[in-house]
Amino acid sequence: MNIINIEHISKVYGEKTIFDDVSYGIHAGDKIGIVGINGTGKTTLLRIIAGVEEPDEGQVVRQNGIRMAWLSQNPEFPDGRDVLSYVMEGQSREEWNAESEAKSMLNRLGITDYTVKLGYLSGGQKKRAALARTLMESSDVLVLDEPTNHLDEEMVMWLEEYLRKYRGIVIMVTHDRYFLDRVTNKILEISHGSVYAYEANYSRFLELKAEREEMELASERKRQSILRIEMEWAKRGCRARTTKQRARLERLEALKNGKAPVQDQTVMMDSVKTRMGRKTIELHHVSKSYGEKRIVRDFDYIVLKNQRLGIIGPNGCGKSTLMKMIAGLIPPDEGEIEIGETIRIGYFAQDEPDMDASQRVIDYVKDIAEYVTTMDGKISASQMLERFLFTPEMQYTPISKLSGGEKRRLYLLGVLVSGCNVILLDEPGNNLDIPTLTILEDYLNSFSGIVITVSHDRYFLDNVVDRIFAFEGDGHLQQYEGGYTDYLEAKQSREAQGAGSRDGQEKQRAAGGRGNGKTEADSKKSDAGRNQNRPVKLRFSYKEQKEYEVIDDVIAALEEKIERLDQDILANATNSAKLSELMAQKDQAECELEEKMDRWVYLNDLAEKIEAQKQG
Repeated sequence: MNIINIEHISKVYGEKTIFDDVSYGIHAGDKIGIVGINGTGKTTLLRIIAGVEEPDEGQVVRQNGIRMAWLSQNPEFPDGRDVLSYVMEGQSREEWNAESEAKSMLNRLGITDYTVKLGYLSGGQKKRAALARTLMESSDVLVLDEPTNHLDEEMVMWLEEYLRKYRGIVIMVTHDRYFLDRVTNKILEISHGSVYAYEANYSRFLELKAEREEMELASERKRQSILRIEMEWAKRGCRARTTKQRARLERLEALKNGKAPVQDQTVMMDSVKTRMGRKTIELHHVSKSYGEKRIVRDFDYIVLKNQRLGIIGPNGCGKSTLMKMIAGLIPPDEGEIEIGETIRIGYFAQDEPDMDASQRVIDYVKDIAEYVTTMDGKISASQMLERFLFTPEMQYTPISKLSGGEKRRLYLLGVLVSGCNVILLDEPGNNLDIPTLTILEDYLNSFSGIVITVSHDRYFLDNVVDRIFAFEGDGHLQQYEGGYTDYLEAKQSREAQGAGSRDGQEKQRAAGGRGNGKTEADSKKSDAGRNQNRPVKLRFSYKEQKEYEVIDDVIAALEEKIERLDQDILANATNSAKLSELMAQKDQAECELEEKMDRWVYLNDLAEKIEAQKQG
């Protein structure tokens, strides 16, 4: 039996059709994720289901007595209220421990001062307070718009478990793909005014969507083939005298009026190449504090060419502060950060800078670069905007008309066309839709430069980075090889080893330290020393392993290319135009070779250490 029925709803904003005669039934136990490109109507559908907004046509029929809790993407907050009273206000539970549960939930979400006024909270803390308030309501249906925004990894995993155990219906929009995978059992995809339903989590949805699109394309190929045959028949001068001929002509008209399947546009990005010298970014014993709180303590690291670094940790630990120090926006208290002369940093901050709301979209990009050099040659700002899904009409609209996701996409484009060879990304997943994130991942994997990202998006980290630095208390950063999954396994292994060490200490204390002549203090000191000096298990990430397997061939190919270019240069010594072209090709090849040699040294050094560790 359906708990909620969406019946033939339509919605239009200006000239844009958001929904066109959409129907869907929601059942008990459904955990639904809504996906689609920014601007397709995900939030609008949530608001219609929650009763916050009405469709232009059709209706939403809800079962009598159904209780719904709604989390807006941008909640409104009353003035002068403290956090606990705000969270408790929405709940209608009669349990004696409701207040205790609210405090526990706030603790989980990183808010420990229950008396602080809402006005003193950061934007992220307010969103987490609104999430706690929504979860505290006695509800049969949770309607959540971007619940994972402003949550760190531990908070996201706690929310995953909470929603998995929740006995009611969950309907949500989120760009966290692992979260969708682990929580949902149904996916609704919004595309060009239609809604496609899939009985699947996110991974299975991708497979089913590909199958659906292939079937639609096959049907379209068949329609075009039959249409071509029927058109040829009509051209031969047939006369519609018989019933059979009239029927055939009617079928021809029906075929001509048929619609081809509409393909979703995707963001297309080419890497913008900029030369990088030998010196990159060097952090020498960098420390930073705010008051008595140590943010970064004695961090020492040299970033390698083409390296992909991920920075993770709980909210407020100092991730964004470290990024701002690398970007040169704030100075360290101690130590220094050296930036190579050829380094050009593009900084994609967590919040967009203030944009002139009256400025046209195309002028925003032209102020940064009128033409952009890509692998395909120079393209104009207008062409680059089209690749980023900004139609010619949108390009001449003021920025104030863009949605939050579209502004974020425009800001990202501005960073990428700036000619940078180092990209700093602070929470790139905020307000970027899944298709844009997917293409951004592909772009970064082909980007000829350094990528350093702060992200709570575990899927993004697994696809992009090859080394992770995790904030692990008091400003210390611990290094892990690989992506987020590799980090999680290594961390669990370290914790298990630590637990085993503690068990051994307990047994030794129980035995009174007999048989070795050591006191309890000696034993503790010895164990602590072993723990401190225990080597971290080294291994290649998946991407590093693949790179290690082919890098010798890549270097050999580059050396052969340079040899051929040398021969061509000698053969064209009197042709100045050709000679200039060949010299430019040789410079580029030598630059690529230098980068690959640096990478070869790193990979072979790591391989030797891994082998030595195995033999040891």
